[in-house]
Amino acid sequence: MSAMERIYQIDQILGDRRFVTRQELQERLGVSWATLKRDLSYLKDRLNAPIVFGRALGGYRFESAGSKVGPQYELPGLWFSAEEIHALLTMQHLLSNLDTGGLLGPQIKPLLARLTGLLGTADNPSEEVQRRIRILTVGAREFHLDHFQAVGSALLRRKRLMIRYHARGTNEATEREISPQRLVHYRDNWYLDAWCHLRDDLRAFAVDAIGHAEILDQGAKDVAERRLDAVLGAGYGIFSGGDLSWATLRFSPERARWVAAERWHPRQEGRLLKDGSYELKVPYADDRELIMDIMKYGADCSVLAPPALVERVAAELERARAQYR
Repeated sequence: MSAMERIYQIDQILGDRRFVTRQELQERLGVSWATLKRDLSYLKDRLNAPIVFGRALGGYRFESAGSKVGPQYELPGLWFSAEEIHALLTMQHLLSNLDTGGLLGPQIKPLLARLTGLLGTADNPSEEVQRRIRILTVGAREFHLDHFQAVGSALLRRKRLMIRYHARGTNEATEREISPQRLVHYRDNWYLDAWCHLRDDLRAFAVDAIGHAEILDQGAKDVAERRLDAVLGAGYGIFSGGDLSWATLRFSPERARWVAAERWHPRQEGRLLKDGSYELKVPYADDRELIMDIMKYGADCSVLAPPALVERVAAELERARAQYR
């Protein structure tokens, strides 16, 4: 941890607490008493931090607001860590894609302004940070903000929704009464996990496929998070299903160097083989998304099990070849 990072840590620790002992500060920062004294002196003498030692409390604290006369205390700009920059830019990207000109504009614009200000507190202005660091998305779909707002409102207010949903797989539109459970941002698209009263089961709905959404007065049915995870989060991808199968995939030594570092599923199992190839096992309930990801690797990915998945991938490859004959 650099000296400036310790300065910000001390500021945060003291700002969150009524007082902090010397021992706790040393343990939190992982420094010696001599180093901590230098940091406290720098904060007080160079940055005008209103730090005092309260003997009655046995620790350090900030003086109450307004009690200090003199130059204003303000921390200098801090260069964010890689994780913090990615988090800030990702949040800014998500908010920007919600289209500030839409119905959520009044709520989004202050958040964007705040994020821009946070990025600007680094050693470089926010414009420079955004120009030099970009987050590119592939496969994101546009969705209607009015429905997104209705979905979010019903979700948080725990109300049921009446929606008109276009299922792209069957190209059919149906009217459904649903109890929203949670919103999921997955692969740059938004999905709503909900209890479908038409199907009497849990379903994941693509928000951009909702053609109409009406908030009902009736309260939403609550589903335990454990069950949500078991049905909608147990298998590979966004598609739901309770009965899981395990796919066994083998990647070529050339591709293994990438795949070994990838996270396909929280419960995945992987191992490097003697020839340099990589074996990956992932649970799945619906093979549609898994097959798409398998096929993008082409000959670098072999499906070993289960037999049903081997046949499905082989059929898809044959269908693709037939289109070019």
